[in-house]
Amino acid sequence: MTLGFRSPLSCLAMLGAMLPGAPALAAGFDCGRAAGATETAICADPALRGLDGRLSALYGQLGRAKGRQSGALRPAQLNWLKARDRCEANAGCIQERYRERIEALRTQLRDALAYQPDSVDRQALEDLRRDVEAMRKSDPEFPLEKALQGLAITRGMTTFSNVNDEKEPDGGAHFPKVRPAGVTGDEWQALLASKIDAGGENGSANYTLVDLDGDGRRDLVLDSYVGGTGLFSYTSALRRDGGKFSGAYRSGFEDTGRDAAGDPGDAAAPAYLYSSNGRGANQAGYWIRLRGRVYAAYRVSYYGVDNIYLLRPLTVVGEVPKLAVHYRYRLSVPRIQRDEEKGTTTTLDDALHAALTRALDGVNKEPAKDAAGQEKPLCPIPATVSGDESGAYYGYGPAHYSYETAADMAIWLGRQCHVGRLVDWFGGYSAKEKLYAQLWMRKPDEGENARQQTFSIHGVRSAIGVATSIAKVEGDNGA
Repeated sequence: MTLGFRSPLSCLAMLGAMLPGAPALAAGFDCGRAAGATETAICADPALRGLDGRLSALYGQLGRAKGRQSGALRPAQLNWLKARDRCEANAGCIQERYRERIEALRTQLRDALAYQPDSVDRQALEDLRRDVEAMRKSDPEFPLEKALQGLAITRGMTTFSNVNDEKEPDGGAHFPKVRPAGVTGDEWQALLASKIDAGGENGSANYTLVDLDGDGRRDLVLDSYVGGTGLFSYTSALRRDGGKFSGAYRSGFEDTGRDAAGDPGDAAAPAYLYSSNGRGANQAGYWIRLRGRVYAAYRVSYYGVDNIYLLRPLTVVGEVPKLAVHYRYRLSVPRIQRDEEKGTTTTLDDALHAALTRALDGVNKEPAKDAAGQEKPLCPIPATVSGDESGAYYGYGPAHYSYETAADMAIWLGRQCHVGRLVDWFGGYSAKEKLYAQLWMRKPDEGENARQQTFSIHGVRSAIGVATSIAKVEGDNGA
């Protein structure tokens, strides 16, 4: 039996009187009965009333999702109400409490609704592991890429994009007004009925029709570029449901996304399947088939490892099958250094080349790590240096989200100790360029004004092992 619930504005006594195990559900709130400074402030502010409604709906959804275990939600809700009421009439404080609680409930609801890998998913993971291991014997440099190529879906897919229209006042791209090649008449009518436009920044979006669930009708994959500092893109999957495509998707910077009819999506359902960060991570998605099922193989890479998550489209993503391919690098410093921006070349002298090579020898086998601070100084600290100035001798300095710190090190050039840093772009690797990496060097005694010398690094990788697990999927920036 499900009991009605007035909303989080309801008094603590009413919450405490609920039957054990029954979820608290939203049923509106009569502001004529508001008690206390906090409830009065909420009733006087439409924005706060809206947040209260969102929280009430989420709490009810979570209670239904947890069923008999819903009683465990009440203590946390009671504690939150007490924390909220300590804000009294401070609208900013009240708003912050609501936003924190809404995010916490959304996370709990996603976990409660998340798809759980079954025996077929685990067998698919083992199949992928065997494929990668077999490729590792013949091509240790690209075993994952070769395995994914062999599993890629190449038939039955139609892709089209938003189009630019010079007559549009905003100048951005929009959903096509004419049926694209490869889209059937029936699919086109379903697309129009669903009122879909996944355009993000400048309207950029791609659409792919492919059968994701094996029912013989093609579903819809949306890729929306939303930009931002991370150059983010979001990939969503919508199910063909009768004459429409159904499901939530993200286009732009909405908090919860929207459904295929353009209405706000489920307040807790994820509005995308996975994201890719173009600056601050190395991520990509591949559509593959294993054990008769379609998976989005979502790659999140770092120095020394490629992580692949097998995502079931059309599900809420939680813990999923994960495969990790580990690499070791042979790092070297090219004697001829090319500056692509300046269009110049420099030949390193013997002493400098030998010093850089010796420094790299200690990190060839090391995994990447945030080396912003060391327990011991990399270079000897002169007796004349103390306090904050000594920090320059412990490491190269703060890291940055746009690159990955593989290692900090000491570089001895004669009797002069320099501080060095090996950086890469989250395991970025190609057949032509190999590892995208640089070695930076500066003198510690010159502080923040030290002149940085930058050297390109040649790194060739070799896969040394493959591991599998069931794990949570990493977020937008790999965190």
